Amino acid sequence: MADSARYHRERFHRYALEAQKFDSGFISLPNRYIDPHSGSRTYEKINLKGTGTILSYTIIYIASDQFAHTTPYPVAIIETDEGARITAMVTDCDINDVKIGARVELVFRKILEEGESGIINYGYKAVLI
Repeated sequence: MADSARYHRERFHRYALEAQKFDSGFISLPNRYIDPHSGSRTYEKINLKGTGTILSYTIIYIASDQFAHTTPYPVAIIETDEGARITAMVTDCDINDVKIGARVELVFRKILEEGESGIINYGYKAVLI
């Protein structure tokens, strides 16, 4: 039951790239209810365009069993055009093409299937543009 409640609570920022913009200008994704800079609890919800820039990345060569079939794969810290930061797998590219400063678009993709239940989890991955 808790998983269902969590799904409903988080579905908008997971599936619509909904973030929070605080009075200080800080943009948070995932949701954060207190601005880490000012301590303010006042924010507005905004939708992100889904484009950004790679700030840092790493290449995963040894992964958990759920992702072992996809190795090697890059994972990047991406700053969206609005200023939010998100960590995402970079997909549909040669790993040698992933660079700091590269422009990406966040796309909705299958992330993994959970164990024997086969529940499919979707989320965002990044593609070079």
